[in-house]
Amino acid sequence: MRIAVNTRLLLSDKLEGIGWFAHETLSRIVQQHPEHEFHFIFDRRPDRRFIYAPNVHAHVLWPPTRHPLLYVLWFEYRLPSLLQTLKVDAFLSPDGYLSTRTDVPQLAVMHDLNFEHYPADLPHAYSNYYRKWFPRFARKAARLVTVSNFSKQDINERYGIPLEKIDVAHNGVADVYTPCSGEEQLATRTAIAGGDPYFICVGSLQPRKNIARLLLAFDALVRRDAAPLKLVIVGEAFWWDARMKEAWDKVQHKDRVVFTGRLGQDALRNAIGGALALAYISYFEGFGIPVAEAMKCGVPVLAAKASSLPEVAGDAAVYCDPFNVESITNGLAKLRNDGAIRTMLAQAGITRAQRFTWDNTAQQLWASFERMMAEQKH
Repeated sequence: MRIAVNTRLLLSDKLEGIGWFAHETLSRIVQQHPEHEFHFIFDRRPDRRFIYAPNVHAHVLWPPTRHPLLYVLWFEYRLPSLLQTLKVDAFLSPDGYLSTRTDVPQLAVMHDLNFEHYPADLPHAYSNYYRKWFPRFARKAARLVTVSNFSKQDINERYGIPLEKIDVAHNGVADVYTPCSGEEQLATRTAIAGGDPYFICVGSLQPRKNIARLLLAFDALVRRDAAPLKLVIVGEAFWWDARMKEAWDKVQHKDRVVFTGRLGQDALRNAIGGALALAYISYFEGFGIPVAEAMKCGVPVLAAKASSLPEVAGDAAVYCDPFNVESITNGLAKLRNDGAIRTMLAQAGITRAQRFTWDNTAQQLWASFERMMAEQKH
């Protein structure tokens, strides 16, 4: 088969959640299936590291997709023409974007529908685009894949897509995430927190990550307990919105908060592994990869009791109400003060994280693709 793949999120040194999904699954699939031809479609010059095998052919389709108007141009006009020229048998899109103007069978990975539930969390142009086009993509897709049973149910209820048309491929965790030694933990604490114990939050600074409430909750904890403690926030500041500014203005102990910016995988593993616990209180997630990463590192988790997070963390987390600052503060305090709970959660997390591997994800994605192609013959 000749299979076209949307690889526009394979960006050198800029892989985010969906980019990692694409990288980890596609690198496995193309090597495991040398009998097929894969046509990777980028929107800018690709890094050669993403050409994973001899059966991968790279194509650059301009312009770079940096705005919703360019999404429409790229997917609705430029892409159908290229698919026709390449004479492909199918199109795979790891970020959920499809073209409604082609008859090629298409498999879309829709990670979550956060934009349907919290449209105000996104810039207006993006929110409008997603809410207009993603229902169309869901109906156009020959099959859909998503990353949790929560998202499968959400897509079914929101867009009316039959459950039997949606497959689940949970995200995986990279092999680099392993428990840190005592020496590594001490070195990391010294490097990023001045030697103090710290909570860590991993995720781009966008509204649904709920970092504004986390800042207020952590500040309340520090006011309650003067013991040395820091909050380390890892991620890019995509939208430092009014809520973040308002919360930051209220924080009295700004010296206890460390913003690291983006970290590479090895540095992130060390940062997570050296933490007292991960605080991941996002109020809407399709999966929540940092939770699985922390569990694999043997680090306790404070998670929001919301969306997919209980499905991922199971019995390996303390839960809080993501909309209640006091609930978040109490969760942080519980993990800060109870070493027995931290030990129990660390052990439970290591066990639970074993189910989340990129090998499994790639196998499940490919099984969905094969199911789609088999259905085309009937």
